[in-house]
Amino acid sequence: MRLRELNPQWTAADWSGDVPSMDAMAGILALIYNARGLHSGGDAMAIDKAQLSAMLRTMIMIREFDELAIQLRVAGKIYGAVHPYVGQEAVAVGVCANLTPQDRVTSNHRGHGHCIAKGADIRRMMAELFGRVDGYCKGKGGSMHIADFAVGMLGANGIVGGGLPIACGAALAAQLDGRGDVTVCFFGDGAAAEGEFHEALNIAGLWKLPIVFVCENNQYAANNAVAVQHPQVDIAAHAAVYAVPGIVVDGNDVLQVHTRAGEAVARARRGEGPSLVECKTYRWHFHAMRNAIPAETRPAEEIAAWKARDPIARLERHALDQSLLTDAEIGAIQERVRGDLNEAVAFAEQSPFPDPKDLLVDMFAK
Repeated sequence: MRLRELNPQWTAADWSGDVPSMDAMAGILALIYNARGLHSGGDAMAIDKAQLSAMLRTMIMIREFDELAIQLRVAGKIYGAVHPYVGQEAVAVGVCANLTPQDRVTSNHRGHGHCIAKGADIRRMMAELFGRVDGYCKGKGGSMHIADFAVGMLGANGIVGGGLPIACGAALAAQLDGRGDVTVCFFGDGAAAEGEFHEALNIAGLWKLPIVFVCENNQYAANNAVAVQHPQVDIAAHAAVYAVPGIVVDGNDVLQVHTRAGEAVARARRGEGPSLVECKTYRWHFHAMRNAIPAETRPAEEIAAWKARDPIARLERHALDQSLLTDAEIGAIQERVRGDLNEAVAFAEQSPFPDPKDLLVDMFAK
């Protein structure tokens, strides 16, 4: 059976040859989410062609979305701050491939990758960046406040460490519901210096909440290196104090992230409590940009060394080495991603700006 034959409701518009659209990809991911054994981890050999293709496509989409966002911000077509996720794609994709649509995630200021990996609509994301009414927040939230409860995305957060207590609340709700749902909390190394980090680990460990804390250690909090902020550069070392398992993984290896995060997710589903998974990775670009791209302050050789460990290129090599994908199939995935992004921009540009008289709409619950 061909992959596109798994769902009889898919039409020709959902596919370009054997390459799925973003809507079809969401369906494929749902099938993967429910596949037997996916939630209990596994090794790289357990990833079949459909799963690997979905993961690679999502990683490419995340990268191309944020590279395009930079270009659009420089051109003055989108507004507010942009915090690119480029270089960190393996973390969001490797973790979220273990989650169901009912599982919840909290994000941070660098949240586009988490949104896309959890299944958010890139058209509505793009419209939000354009400040248009068809955006997730009706054009009034911008890049750092995208949320989609329908796919379990509880929202990005402009406050460093702000998602940690929210994630604990979501995990407590899941525990009380008793359905086996899990919460994942994404945060950066800079948030480990915040009080919320320790408070969250403490209460999660005490109550055995079904939560996986994922620290994306990209080596810098804004322009401050990890070693300048922390006497212990392994954030995972903090876990033991709260009787929580803490592990360090290669955050540029999506298959390793998927396996180890899968083990932590399975542990949470069994009611055995939280885990802290530290993913060592690197952001390729600046911390944030507004009207112009800021000057680079990190050593050029350091950036080059991390780019040589490109997580997307690594997965592509694995796919080729294992004869799971061909160069032509990878090229088709890349082309479809570009087409979907062009459609997202067109959708955003056709959406109207918010009416000024609606400024205070949605500010208060009715």
